[in-house]
Amino acid sequence: MSKQFYREENDHLDDLIQQYENQQKGNGSAFFDEDSYEMIVHYYEDREEVPKALEAVNQGIEQYPYSSGLLVKKADLYLALHKFNEALDILDYVHLLDSGDINLYILKTEAYLALDRQEKAVTLLEDALEHFEGEERLDLLFELADVYDDYEEFDKVFDCLKMILQQDPVNEEALFKICFWTDFTGRNEESIKLHQQIIDEFPYSELAWFNLGAAYQGLKLYEKAIDAYQYAIVIEEKFDYAYRNMADAYIRLRKYKDAIEALEKVTELAKPEEVIYEAIGHCYDKMKKYATARFYYRKASHLNLEDSRLYYKVALTYFNEGQFIQAVKAVEAALKINPRQTEYNLLTGECYMQLGDYKEALRYFGNIVANKPRAAVGWEAVIRCFLQTEDYENVLDSAIAAGESTGYKPVFFYYKAIALLCLGKKKEAVLQLQQAVTAAPNKLKKMIKLYPAMLKHQAITDIILQLRKKK
Repeated sequence: MSKQFYREENDHLDDLIQQYENQQKGNGSAFFDEDSYEMIVHYYEDREEVPKALEAVNQGIEQYPYSSGLLVKKADLYLALHKFNEALDILDYVHLLDSGDINLYILKTEAYLALDRQEKAVTLLEDALEHFEGEERLDLLFELADVYDDYEEFDKVFDCLKMILQQDPVNEEALFKICFWTDFTGRNEESIKLHQQIIDEFPYSELAWFNLGAAYQGLKLYEKAIDAYQYAIVIEEKFDYAYRNMADAYIRLRKYKDAIEALEKVTELAKPEEVIYEAIGHCYDKMKKYATARFYYRKASHLNLEDSRLYYKVALTYFNEGQFIQAVKAVEAALKINPRQTEYNLLTGECYMQLGDYKEALRYFGNIVANKPRAAVGWEAVIRCFLQTEDYENVLDSAIAAGESTGYKPVFFYYKAIALLCLGKKKEAVLQLQQAVTAAPNKLKKMIKLYPAMLKHQAITDIILQLRKKK
């Protein structure tokens, strides 16, 4: 029945266009009513033949000069041609003929925005809201939300969506959008109240439950968020975004096994995604199941061969297992993509240190210093490497250079003290340590762990005892 209806409609339109085009060529004459002209204009507009559409609408207006529908359509075509002021002139005239046409306000809004007159667009729509109700009021609220978005009045975007949901609590478009704007504006408490009211009236709205969970998650109330997502899944068992968010909440709670179950459900419901496999790998990584974590990181990397982070994460799993040669091979793949990345050079250097190849380790630590001379991390790695080889002269030189490059960070006072102590310059070492403790007493424990032999010297232990008494 419906197919026959559409076939008849298409046949009617084809006949109408044929008659119109024959008339334009001077072959015959036909009478077209307002609706026919609007259909002809729509036909050319859909085919992106704007000049022909404009010709048809002008012909229609000649015959029906007070047709608000045809005048609005002409204004719409002018907007497509970027004739914004001309469009506004027509729409002002239409307002005198028929102020109840909602398209009048929507097109005026588009013109004002194109002319960078957002305030006029806002005033127009706010005034129009008082004169429309039902679906038309909802359309105006959506339009107003878009204007506020363009105007960067983001809280007012949220307000518009809230008003839509107060009128139509299960409006899917508004439910989808308000989830984003809740997160963007941070109005989580307000969103919770709104969605609880919706759920009281419509308990089987999976989107309302999902948004409730997202708002709880925004407040870091992860247990409550999970409960809400579970309700959403009971209503719609193939709601993959609920599983995604639930997995994130479980990860925040360090419930990695539960997170994996939720993420595996996502892989059943949606196409393979790098981010999902990476998240599963992350969970196994946290559970210290490094081989399984590697498996998922590699699955993720197969979907994005240019993501160097995934090769780096594979390398870290090998490092954590003590498989340093394998770790080097994995991190080299990351370095090929991003050779200047600090973390990749640092991990490679650490691997070579573990393998006893200090020369190679220094090469990679040196890359960090060369790329980021003001960052402490590269200098510290270089100094630790020299400490391992008991090259105390280079420890001292590097600590001095690091201090000059990084703005004399206190950590390098400690390294200078260690170097001086190892070189037998006890008095200078004590003075340097006193300076270090004064500047950053909280780093003393780290330095003792790095070089426990410090505690063999009475002058050093005296400084430590004085610090403890002060605490």
